[in-house]
Amino acid sequence: MVQASTSLPLFVFALPAGALADMFDRRRLLLITQGWMLFVAAGLTLMTVYGQTGPLALLVFTAAIGVGTAFNAPAWQAIVPEIVPRDELPAAVALNSAGINIARAVGPALGGIVVARLGPGAAFGLNALSFIGVIFVLFVWKRERRIGSLPPEHFFSAMLAGLRYARHATGFKQVLGRVFLFIIPASALWALLPLLARQELGLGAGGYGVLLGAVGLGAVSGAFVLPRIRKTISVDKLTTSATLSYGLVLLALAVVRSVPLLIIVMLISGTMWITMLTALNVAAQSAAAGWVRARVLSVYLVFFFGSMAVGSILWGALANLLTMSPVFIIAAIMAVMGTITNRWLSLTSAEGIDLTPSLHWPVPSAVVPGDNESGPTLVT
Repeated sequence: MVQASTSLPLFVFALPAGALADMFDRRRLLLITQGWMLFVAAGLTLMTVYGQTGPLALLVFTAAIGVGTAFNAPAWQAIVPEIVPRDELPAAVALNSAGINIARAVGPALGGIVVARLGPGAAFGLNALSFIGVIFVLFVWKRERRIGSLPPEHFFSAMLAGLRYARHATGFKQVLGRVFLFIIPASALWALLPLLARQELGLGAGGYGVLLGAVGLGAVSGAFVLPRIRKTISVDKLTTSATLSYGLVLLALAVVRSVPLLIIVMLISGTMWITMLTALNVAAQSAAAGWVRARVLSVYLVFFFGSMAVGSILWGALANLLTMSPVFIIAAIMAVMGTITNRWLSLTSAEGIDLTPSLHWPVPSAVVPGDNESGPTLVT
């Protein structure tokens, strides 16, 4: 129920959050969402310190933070192209993904130490304090104001426009296809790794933390090496190699039961994971025009986390029917088989789209010249 209360708000609110991020100033929206999560985290801290956090309260506060995350994510993703040049976008996305993976690896271990030494209230308090740093950075960031020539959009029509764009943008649909084909088998690692650590290897929380730490270290290493590799080979060749390597990782999880060897496998998995996430994210960013970027990225996020949820349920159910080793083998086969479609689902074409507006473009029949120099005005 805690996991559901964390992820459900993303499915419910990601699309409207994307519309809001395209309609209003993204910096102000991020300040509001970060302030909301600070308020909720502080409330959870006080409730816990005074011994008032029961199961229902925990679920309510977790869902409230999930709502803040849902409204924060599309705007957060959409500002990346604003603060870095287009040719540095892959490196910026890789750095952002590396930070997420570091948090995923270090966070649970750090939280466990704090809970053991100081109690859960202190852990929740540190979480609340972490939002202050983000709010400060957003507060001092002087975002350049962009005055467009398109008319203001209404909320529901803005959501529908984003969905129509995602449905008709060929490059973006190719990205979604690649997300589905990779995330479904790849989610077997995240779904079954805790069971593998406890049941097959006899590890406790500390040993599981070491495995997660290896994933994070591999992701950080990949983030530093990835920009150089992308200069030498195409994104499609890179992602095909990463998917095949991830398939070998899943196969290794089926047969390897030595902790030192599994640490090496986890290092490789982290590198391949960051490679795929960066390539998919950059392709999604590149396939979306600026006026609809947050809405399109919200569709990407729903599809990404939806694939993770479906995959986790699938592999968990199969693990109950079979044992973990056959499940990892099936996932490995699915990952390798998915690369067959790469020639039809090219990320190179998605990243190569030039969506920069130009005043020298011919004006279509549905568009009339605007009253200023910022471009044409859409007739609705």
